[in-house]
Amino acid sequence: MKPVAIITAAGRGIGAACARELARSGYAVALISTSERAEVLAGELHGIGMRGDVTRPEDLQALVQLTLDRWGRVDAVVNNTGHPAKGDLLAVADDEWHQGLDLLLLSVVRMARVVTPVMAGQKSGAIVNVSSLAAVEPDARFPVSSVVRAGLGAFTKLYADRYAKAGIRMNTVLPGFVDNYEVDAATLGSIPLGRAATVAEVAQTVRFLLSAEAGAITGQQIRVDGGLGRSV
Repeated sequence: MKPVAIITAAGRGIGAACARELARSGYAVALISTSERAEVLAGELHGIGMRGDVTRPEDLQALVQLTLDRWGRVDAVVNNTGHPAKGDLLAVADDEWHQGLDLLLLSVVRMARVVTPVMAGQKSGAIVNVSSLAAVEPDARFPVSSVVRAGLGAFTKLYADRYAKAGIRMNTVLPGFVDNYEVDAATLGSIPLGRAATVAEVAQTVRFLLSAEAGAITGQQIRVDGGLGRSV
């Protein structure tokens, strides 16, 4: 029986790369995105797809139920999202902060509420959250992402501690600059590898963290940043 993975925001970029990597590695995949792209990709990968929004709890519930109806289990979840508002630190409006909280943190909390009982019943499961290097090295260009994703790192550790004995692991990957967006020359020059990470490299790291080979890794934030991060 194939392992089953749910991937959110899977229509393009890192989410789509994760879907392709996991399908290539033998997973059955269930995908969601706000456009039809997840449905199209799911058809290509012989999985299931739906249109929905990770900020809507009812859409997450529907995706998990769709997955259970099709395969009867959930072995892996990749919590991927879009990007929150940018702006000067004090110019970000209250509603933009709330939107960032919904998008980057509460989407993960709400997904965990739905899939944890399923995984606990199976006595196994792995969750990977796609975050950002800004979670551990705040960047004034990305204030909402920096602040809220730091909270996601704390949630990851608390969840990992709480559910390890149930056989469930949770980790977070922290990409730096990735090739699905244009990166200027000055930024590229600041990366020790001299280039952006590829979406495939991020997806391969996600696949490893979901695998049995990473069975002793939980509660961690793994950087995929070409050496950009400076803190030790």
